[in-house]
Amino acid sequence: MKKVVFLGAKEIGRKCLTELFARQEELGFILLSVGTSPKGEGVREFCMRHKILMIADLDELLSLDFDILFCVQYHQILKPQHIFCAKEIAFNLHLAPLPEYRGCNQFSFAIFNEDKEFGVSIHKIDEGIDSGDIAFEKRFLIPKDCFVEELVELASEYGFRLFANHLKQMIKGEYRLMPQKDIYATKREFHLRNEINALKEVNLHSCGGRGFN
Repeated sequence: MKKVVFLGAKEIGRKCLTELFARQEELGFILLSVGTSPKGEGVREFCMRHKILMIADLDELLSLDFDILFCVQYHQILKPQHIFCAKEIAFNLHLAPLPEYRGCNQFSFAIFNEDKEFGVSIHKIDEGIDSGDIAFEKRFLIPKDCFVEELVELASEYGFRLFANHLKQMIKGEYRLMPQKDIYATKREFHLRNEINALKEVNLHSCGGRGFN
């Protein structure tokens, strides 16, 4: 029977953990341990309620014997020694299309770029950031006049469905991995967390010198 470790936070992390926990008997695996972040109150409460073992530090993975690692909105970048603790594979649910949007603030940049389409991806975790081979994805249209908060909600909804719909395949190893370099994309962007601050700045010199009342 396969052993699974889950790292996640935020509401979508709690939902994916709930799905994972509920389907252990159906899919024949054991949820061995869970890790979360300061934004993982819901994940933490779920683990306490169901008496699930929690890890406080990524280095605790080194002492665990497990096959599959799932990451959903986890706050830390995993180092190679953590990734390869998973004897079979480590998956990450990325709430953006790949290879177009790696890194952070994907929703804001998609709106800023006036994209018509967005998506969510499940990819193998490698030593890069959101650069691993893609196992599953779902694309969807961005509604007209969509705000960032709406896109976050849509991506979270589609992301949970993607995770739930393909959980059996991920547990059973019934998937094909597609290298991102083999996927055609009109753009390939990588954004760091603090880049979004530049979009919030107003350049008064570009206003033609006119004052404001």
